[in-house]
Amino acid sequence: MSDCIFCKIVSGDIPGDIVYQDDDVLAFRDLSPQAPVHFLVIPKKHISTINDLQPTDAELIGKLYLAAKQVANQQGMAESGYRCVMNCNDDGGQTVHHIHLHVLGKRQMTWPPG
Repeated sequence: MSDCIFCKIVSGDIPGDIVYQDDDVLAFRDLSPQAPVHFLVIPKKHISTINDLQPTDAELIGKLYLAAKQVANQQGMAESGYRCVMNCNDDGGQTVHHIHLHVLGKRQMTWPPG
């Protein structure tokens, strides 16, 4: 999508602090971190919300989590733990309509989040 900020990061039109990339997935540091380590993992393919996922996207969603695991390990937070969150639509807290997995760590997480 031409107006999607995450698609523009994927295409290189907008810079991102990229921490991981492969053919299908891109991970970059969040511009407004909510934890000492906070990065986003996105599919390079534009999918607006969780509601737009198709059965054919199942492998791609798995790749998001595998990338999260790899970067979390590189960031030294695999052993102590981290949180993965994916929001859906406005009431769910989704501010960019391109699915993205928030990965947060290096501090004690609380529930409910805050």
